[in-house]
Amino acid sequence: MPRDLILDPIGATGTALSHASTRVPIAAADDLATATLDRMRGAKYDSAATVAVLDSDRLIGVATIESILAAPEGATLSDVMDATPPVVAPDTDQEHAAWQAVQRGEPGLAVVDGEGRFRGLIAPQQLLAVLLAEHDEDMARLGGFLHSVQEARTTTVESVRRRLWHRMPWLFVGLIGAMVAAGLMAAFEARLGATLAVAYFVPGIVYLADAVGTQTETVAIRGLSVGVGIRRILRPEVLTGLLVGVLLGVVILPMVGLMVGDWMLACAVAVALLAASAIATLVALVLPWLFNRLGKDPAFGSGPLATVIQDLLSIGIYLVAVTLLLS
Repeated sequence: MPRDLILDPIGATGTALSHASTRVPIAAADDLATATLDRMRGAKYDSAATVAVLDSDRLIGVATIESILAAPEGATLSDVMDATPPVVAPDTDQEHAAWQAVQRGEPGLAVVDGEGRFRGLIAPQQLLAVLLAEHDEDMARLGGFLHSVQEARTTTVESVRRRLWHRMPWLFVGLIGAMVAAGLMAAFEARLGATLAVAYFVPGIVYLADAVGTQTETVAIRGLSVGVGIRRILRPEVLTGLLVGVLLGVVILPMVGLMVGDWMLACAVAVALLAASAIATLVALVLPWLFNRLGKDPAFGSGPLATVIQDLLSIGIYLVAVTLLLS
């Protein structure tokens, strides 16, 4: 059978095929182990940790160099090979392929197409590189950064000028939001003057809505770091935010009613808290997804912008509820 196999590994970056090499030892099942070692001497391979055992162009097993070296006199590769090695398809995601090799304790991983034809071996150093790259990406996402941990490190040690450049635009957005919030409060000055107790609960509603949004944003970023998309958590998170609002509203209604003696105001606070919690959950899900799609760093943008939007919506909802229920 042929000792060299030349293939055209046309695969997209990030797939198993893009990391596979055909410059590896190849042998037949009835080849002697000693003869295989003799043939390997002087040859140049991308990796010699594993010998691909083929029948024509089809993979029937793999033999590690350790098992070949330990083979007794007269043993063939069929005696020492693994006849059921882990294999992956050419389009298998690189991370899945690497973890499959690690879980089986294999030094390499064979890539086989749908017809069983051998497309190459992923060498141990390639598997390690994939795992390190994926770990780097996961840690970067978990920290709320894009692209890589190296970029995160650069951001951490950058100059004061660069720090200001990255942070001030979003804080200016927050400043504008604060002025809009002040305008909202001024628009309801008459109501606030007639019932001073209305103003007591603005900070609490704003804080609780922000807290609900922060919890959701944390779950969303953690999900993205392990490959769980926003769509998968959208429904349960929105339902959770709504139920959190209901529970907080049920708890706060009698507390406010007994505190100020105005049960309509208590209802306004409870309704506003319910609506603000549900909306804060949606904002906290949409913004990280949007920043990620636009290629922007959510570590600087999504948090401040989410806070501004949630605060404005919370104040607006509360003041509308007060106006409708206390008229």
